[in-house]
Amino acid sequence: MAKIKIITDSASDISSQAENELDILVLPFKVVLGDKSYTSRVDFDNEQFYKMMNEYDGMPTHSQITLFEFTELYEKLFDEGYTDVIYVSINKEGSATYGNSVLAAEQFFEEHPERKGTFNIYNVDGVTYTGGYGYPVMQAAIKAKKGESPAAIVEYIEDWVKNCTIFFAPYTLKYARKSGRIPSAAAFAGELMGLRPIMRIQDNKIVTNSKVRGDKNIIPEILKLTANEMIPQTPYCIVYGSDRSVADEMAAVMTKKMGYPPAEMYQIGAAIAINAGPKVVGTIFKRKG
Repeated sequence: MAKIKIITDSASDISSQAENELDILVLPFKVVLGDKSYTSRVDFDNEQFYKMMNEYDGMPTHSQITLFEFTELYEKLFDEGYTDVIYVSINKEGSATYGNSVLAAEQFFEEHPERKGTFNIYNVDGVTYTGGYGYPVMQAAIKAKKGESPAAIVEYIEDWVKNCTIFFAPYTLKYARKSGRIPSAAAFAGELMGLRPIMRIQDNKIVTNSKVRGDKNIIPEILKLTANEMIPQTPYCIVYGSDRSVADEMAAVMTKKMGYPPAEMYQIGAAIAINAGPKVVGTIFKRKG
């Protein structure tokens, strides 16, 4: 019988509670503020990091999970008797982490060719960010507990992430400007005019889908966009940051529109907040066609 380990990284924004209850291994990203390095989910929680961001004038950065870390991990899991390892990574266009996991798997089997067939490593590009791949990882862990095959679980994850869309909006352009996600001049002008971009994440890309004027128009716009593109009667999730009230408002209007509540709520951690800022709101769903 297969002994499966489901792994992801901290940009999936899976809660510590879900991590423990579902026996998911969440690999933390390192975060640097000035000359100090921290480990996400170890040295701070989300609320503490939002406070750190507000008190820091520079641009925080996060580093990739290294080839060495993956190499050590695969050796450890083999020694622990796992037969199948499924790692779902942050969007490969946003980090070298996915590439490192693939290289580590190749290196593992070059050094241990006799283990092919008895130990399997599946590396899956999460394509999106936050709960866009955090949600299927949680479902994958549930499927593994029910005894579903590794191949079926990987097929499920790949189908979800390839057809997932996230609409989200930052309530300030300060961090997107600093990170280069939005050019400085455009961000400055947008702030002056009170414009808020509604961002679309899908197919390994982040683009500005539309713009609204003022914070009060963010949630109605995301609701409209999501309702137009979401497959009816499928699970959806809410993503938010430092302000839980906007998440509750988003959940309430989505529940009224769709007729059922969100499957999960994902609070963004350090890896996402660095680029989007601490206050955001959005939806995660499987799109039509």
